[in-house]
Amino acid sequence: MRAILLSGGLALACALLGTRFAIGWFARHGFGQPIREDGPTTHHFKRGTPTMGGVVILLSAAAAYLAATVATGGRPSASALLVLLLFFGCGAVGFLDDFIKVYTQNNAGLSSRGKMAGQTLVALVFGVLATSFFADDRGVTPASRHVSTTEDWGIKLPLVVVLLLIWFMVAATSNAANLTDGADGLLTGASTLIFAAYTIVNVWQNNQLCGSSRPSVVESQCYQVRDPLDLAAFSAAVAAACIGFLWWNAKPARIIMGDVGSLAIGGALAGVAIMSRTELLMAVIAGLFVLETMSVLLQMSYFKLSRRLTGTGRRIFRITPIHHHFEHLGWDEVTVVIRFWIIAGICVAAGLGIFYTSWLA
Repeated sequence: MRAILLSGGLALACALLGTRFAIGWFARHGFGQPIREDGPTTHHFKRGTPTMGGVVILLSAAAAYLAATVATGGRPSASALLVLLLFFGCGAVGFLDDFIKVYTQNNAGLSSRGKMAGQTLVALVFGVLATSFFADDRGVTPASRHVSTTEDWGIKLPLVVVLLLIWFMVAATSNAANLTDGADGLLTGASTLIFAAYTIVNVWQNNQLCGSSRPSVVESQCYQVRDPLDLAAFSAAVAAACIGFLWWNAKPARIIMGDVGSLAIGGALAGVAIMSRTELLMAVIAGLFVLETMSVLLQMSYFKLSRRLTGTGRRIFRITPIHHHFEHLGWDEVTVVIRFWIIAGICVAAGLGIFYTSWLA
């Protein structure tokens, strides 16, 4: 528990101070954000705002977790190192995307194929390592070869199927986080809630860990997770780093996270969900990400279908992701962000409720 508190405290301090330094450094070196031309006109004044601030979240969270683990007499577990692999791997793809945008001053960035290729490589390397290596004394690997909601169920799946599922989760979650990052503080605040929820989930799993000597652990209600306490310390570090970054990212944002931050956060979330055996539950806890992604998919599908049937493409929303739709309706950006934070909080509460109810049942 000391590692969790220290990890969160260090990440918060590093992100608060590091972001302030990054604002000046990125501004001096011309790392300004290009703006989507068809987006809300209220966003046009953000052109040139320092971007790629997600680097601070990555470095703050990773450094805080590692320092806290060593300071409390531990050493990084296989699960934590693997989630760091996803964190930095997806972040590297986002960094390349951001760099191209800044260098060309064009919002197109890395091609969709190039981005997907990078995410696929990172996801498959993670999947192979997490499912086939690093088993502990109980024979538990960081990732399971079963489908999980709050615990494993169903038959053990072939490795190729598991790798496809892991690839889908990493790509879907990192891109969903990227879609959510479109208003000042929106993704940062939502991610704080989501990773705080996973801190609670992992602490609870550690307290009810299969094979534990605690008298309160009931074998029929225990969790087969390899390193839940380390996952909790990492989740706390990411949540705290997001809080520190939010201080500078709240409207009017003095720095923008960029794809380096959003893809990294999504990748880390997928990793924590996979290794805590809560893959399906993540769709509830991170329900805001699902909402944002579904709005884009519905918009694209309806547009293509209506163009095929009527010859004129029609839209469900004025623009997607859906938070931009409400800005087009005249909602102030702050109003949109706060109301979407409320939605994120409701999803987190529902997910934690399902998790606890499942344990009781």
